[in-house]
Parts: sequence; structure tokens; C-alpha cells
Amino acid sequence: MPDSSFDIVSKVDRQEVDNAVNQAAKEIAQRYDFKNVGASVTLAGDVVTMTANSAERVKAVLDVLQTKLIRRGVSLKALDLGDGEPRASGKEYRLAGSLKEGLDQENAKKITKLIRDAGPKGVKAQITGDEVRVSSKNRDDLQAVIALLKGADDVDAALQFVNYR
Repeated sequence: MPDSSFDIVSKVDRQEVDNAVNQAAKEIAQRYDFKNVGASVTLAGDVVTMTANSAERVKAVLDVLQTKLIRRGVSLKALDLGDGEPRASGKEYRLAGSLKEGLDQENAKKITKLIRDAGPKGVKAQITGDEVRVSSKNRDDLQAVIALLKGADDVDAALQFVNYR
């Protein structure tokens, strides 16, 4: 019997992110506490930019955006905010966050090490580009690896499990 396998990837659904940004922008335009503070949120390519006239308002805009992302099923680990502190830019404050896609080498190595150390015996993990292929003879072991990775806190990426066969 051939080995069963699946791939671990980190992808972002662009349409869901776009919808979340549009919903957040609509809510910001309607909410009373955001009136006359110049608050906005925009998506340009891979960068989400939040602006307002004070650092606290920018953080409130970020909170609204994060709520919309969670409701749409987009992991917050996919949004890289740097240090998360708004920067002054003239009379307004800005916070820019980029969308992260693909597993970088550091996270891929963390995942393979976690599978080697805590995963079931007989499970093989190998890094191929920006994804990790996990294979085993036993499908139950693969399910155990998925459960292990879903519970892992030290992986700094939004993980999806695809091509399960």
C-alpha cells in the first residue's frame, strides 16, 4: 500500500480579505466614534493601511478590521503588522500591515522539527519550496499530525492542510 500524504501550506483567500476590508471601511464610515477623526482602512496589493488622527483611533480601526477578518475565516497570523505601533505621518497616524503567504524557511523548519519531536513515529516531513509535505503509511498518524499542528502556538503562520490522499 502506498504512503498517504498531505501538504502544509500558508495561503490567504484574497477575496475574503478584500471583503473584510470593505466591511471594516463601511463600519468605520457609519460608527459615531469614528466621525471627524479621518479614520480609514484600505487594501492596496498586499498591504492593508489604517489611518486616523490619533494612535488610539488607529488601534480601534485595527480592532474592527481584525474582527471582520476573523468572521470571514482569515487567520490573524496572515497579517504582519511589524511592531503593531502606529506611526505619525504629518497630522495623521498610520499603521500598515502586509499579508503573508507561503511558509518561510524558518517556519517550515519549526514545523518539521515539531513533527519529528512530538509527532507519531513513522511520519516523514520534507520541505518543498514554500510548503511542507507530510507522509506516512498510517492515515491515523497523519490526522494526529494535523491535530498537533493546529494546537501548536510557536508556528507564526496561518496553516492550511491540502492534497490529503
